[in-house]
Amino acid sequence: MEHVPETLTVLPQNVWLPRAQAHRERAERWTLPHLERRDRGEKHPVEDFLFDYYDLAPSKLARWHPGLDVVLEGPATAEYAALGAYLDLGDGRVTADPSRLAKRVRGLTWTRELLSRTSARPARFGCFGMHEWAMVYRTDAPRHPHPLRLGADGTADVVESHQLACTHTDAFRFFTSAAAPRNPLQLTRENQLEHEQPGCLHANMDLYKVAHRLLPFVEATVVLDCFELAREIRTTDMEASPYDLTAFGYGPLRVETPEGKAEYVRRQRGFSERANVLRDRLLADVDALLARAQA
Repeated sequence: MEHVPETLTVLPQNVWLPRAQAHRERAERWTLPHLERRDRGEKHPVEDFLFDYYDLAPSKLARWHPGLDVVLEGPATAEYAALGAYLDLGDGRVTADPSRLAKRVRGLTWTRELLSRTSARPARFGCFGMHEWAMVYRTDAPRHPHPLRLGADGTADVVESHQLACTHTDAFRFFTSAAAPRNPLQLTRENQLEHEQPGCLHANMDLYKVAHRLLPFVEATVVLDCFELAREIRTTDMEASPYDLTAFGYGPLRVETPEGKAEYVRRQRGFSERANVLRDRLLADVDALLARAQA
């Protein structure tokens, strides 16, 4: 049995287990329907996206972590002891292994740059969700099997009547070959840090990816907070897209109209404000992990 340093917070099982159970129940509101659809072979364009696009299994989203420098006690810690990122201190006690941070300094440093640079820029609200339209512009092979509510020609007319203004690398990389030259910024992984900005729906959805990649060294509530915001953003993203999703119960957000643009920007501003709070929280977490890794 290893000695527990006084700098660590020790949580007995009757304290941490209810937190873990509450976290699991909160996550299962989203994970269980996804798993049931998967078992039936069904796809959902909104509800499944965060599981299909981001690399975190539903079981991992549902697992609570206390973060670095917290010791969990009790028989139920066997689940954590079996994870490679935890140290088994003996006598039913586990803690996240801080020695693993040394190998993550490069990634943490890049993440810090992404978060801090994005946060420092003014939010831009003039894209009107045209990135989704640019992904089907002048192509016979759209990314999703859903019908286009304006048809191919009507969709092309909307793109051609707007100035594309995408700032997000991972949205831009799905633009069709005909749409990409219409975007003033030719975005790549190499220049990503130069263009990310906090008004972008996709940049704010990606906070979920940032958060879950910090596990198990951050308290897992922030991951669920980012997930739930990303889910709301994805809903708006698809409502504002060129696809007809009425079969799934989603009415269109008609960004091709002045009224639709105004509503899109209203939601975009709200998402940006909420994402900024989470971005600051994640930046503080990354700073703390970097300081610990480099100590």
